[in-house]
Amino acid sequence: MGRDNHAGAQKVLIVDDSATNQQMLGDLLQADYAVLLAKSGEEGVALAQAHLPDVILLDVMMPDIDGYEVLRRLKEDQRTSSLCVVFITGQDSPEQEERGLVHGASDYVTKPFHSMVVKARVALHMQVVRQRRLLEQLANIDGLTELPNRRQFDAALATEWARSARTGRPLSVAIIDVDFFKRYNDHYGHAMGDHALQLVAKSLRKRIQRPADLVARYGGEEFVVIMPDTPLEGAMEVAERLRIGIEGLGIAHKRSSAAICITVSIGVATTGPEAVTNAEVLMELADGRLYRAKKAGRNRVVGS
Repeated sequence: MGRDNHAGAQKVLIVDDSATNQQMLGDLLQADYAVLLAKSGEEGVALAQAHLPDVILLDVMMPDIDGYEVLRRLKEDQRTSSLCVVFITGQDSPEQEERGLVHGASDYVTKPFHSMVVKARVALHMQVVRQRRLLEQLANIDGLTELPNRRQFDAALATEWARSARTGRPLSVAIIDVDFFKRYNDHYGHAMGDHALQLVAKSLRKRIQRPADLVARYGGEEFVVIMPDTPLEGAMEVAERLRIGIEGLGIAHKRSSAAICITVSIGVATTGPEAVTNAEVLMELADGRLYRAKKAGRNRVVGS
């Protein structure tokens, strides 16, 4: 049950068996947030798992499972363990407050409600949630290219590997290396080198079209692409499109022996017919093929 009149707005979940309290809190908050309502602890857990609200206002005393049990279940589930939970209670005692805070509650609101206090508390926690998510996002983004960084790539690869192993669907990766980039830096300077990497990143991002695919900066002049549900033939087509796109930028590179402009070499590997036992082996295969692409003259894609 909900009052979601704000597409993209922050969400607050109210878990309270009292229809009066639900109505009061919902009316108070619906102008600023998307409001979800649960009339029991079990329903509250289910809605939290389904919608991942930014803040949960959780009644302590409920007839099915109490607020402490709801909080315990939320903290045990990786999907909901970091959600902000604010207890609402008529038991204004230090012992009860301590118990909730020890078990992971973020704050307490006591009954009877004071409208301005509730709004201020919720607004404060919403701001904290926004700031935390911004920091998490920045921690996963490469500062120069604004692509996902190695940390985010590693997490995404682990997730997609597990999914591929579970479903049997192919998973492909590509490692992309800018040809003779050290020579480029030495000749044109590091400022121009940084700009060239930004242009390469922009080209890669433009040509990775499926939402499930991920392109990231792996480090230095290397980039990586994850392609779920993609067999080797399809991954080779994507990699060749990326290679052509970067060559088409026409960024002059007088010190390259592969072309007159910046180019890339790409190694591609896929699960399935190959004896790939884990994600590390998959990356090693792609890296070996990248090495062969370089040995063969660079500015090419190697996938077998």
